[in-house]
Amino acid sequence: MSDTLADMITRIRNGQKANKVSIKAIYSKLNVNVCNVLKNEGFIESYEIIGDTKKDLSITLKYFKGSPLINKIEKITKQGCRVYSSVEDIPKTIGGLGTTILSTSKGVMTDSDARNQKVGGEVLISVF
Repeated sequence: MSDTLADMITRIRNGQKANKVSIKAIYSKLNVNVCNVLKNEGFIESYEIIGDTKKDLSITLKYFKGSPLINKIEKITKQGCRVYSSVEDIPKTIGGLGTTILSTSKGVMTDSDARNQKVGGEVLISVF
């Protein structure tokens, strides 16, 4: 698997369409950091690292009155076309109602945190 982040996003999207309680995703440090941001922003219930030799992520999805909290999740940067943004040009998802997740020199964070810390970086995901 060359792009584990895109695989995890697809599994989250498909799991919520099928009303799954939890899904498993491939472990990587980037996936763990993105799950941490999603949990802090309230888009997923929780996540945990399972396994000893071959690690996986178990992600518990979050619903409100039977409908998923994540309406749309998409990967902005692609394997062949990386998207970078300076502080001034960080995109807002639906005029600031959603969240954009960035990978910066200070770690993986939301667009509002990146603006507050005045750092730009690679635009990973758009969530609302």
